[in-house]
Parts: sequence; structure tokens; C-alpha cells
Amino acid sequence: MDEGQETYSYYGRLNGVNMNVGYHNEHHDMPSIPWNHLPRLKALAPEFYEPLLHHRSYTKLFFQFLFDQEISLFSRITRRSRGRATLQDNSTPDKQLVEGASA
Repeated sequence: MDEGQETYSYYGRLNGVNMNVGYHNEHHDMPSIPWNHLPRLKALAPEFYEPLLHHRSYTKLFFQFLFDQEISLFSRITRRSRGRATLQDNSTPDKQLVEGASA
């Protein structure tokens, strides 16, 4: 685990069974993209996701969660400053960004 990376993805065989919940970084980058398109997002932007640390074994990840005293359901990062994004922020929906990149 790395102090500089807040969350990790899981790229393993069980993603399909778990509705791609392992594509965690991709989901946090573009939360409005449906779960079945997250692998496509990763494939479209490998320069962003390949360098990140990730898990390949769901079993190892599960046992790390169970036995590592530093990790729990209450392990969350709290930010004092959340940036300048407001509810009035006009932004392009994530799904439209991905569809435009593949056209």
C-alpha cells in the first residue's frame, strides 16, 4: 500500500461475477459510467490506470482486510478542502466523454 494513493482497483477474474466492482479507481474518476463499461474506460486510458497500484488476487485482498489492523470499515480519508466544485458546476457527463473518445 502507498500513502500517495488513496484507493486501489482489483483486476482479476472475479470482476465479472462482482459486476466490475474491482474497477474502483475508474469508478471514482467517472462515477456515472455504468459498471459494464468500466473495463472499456480502463482500456481507453491505460496511461492513467496502468501505473497505479492495484490488486490481482481477491483472496489475498480479502484476507488482508480481515487481518490487517490498519484497515477496517471505518478507514476513510477526510479532506478539509474539497476544492471548488459546486452543485452549479456545468460538466459533461462521463458517459458522453467515453462515447466521444471511441467515435
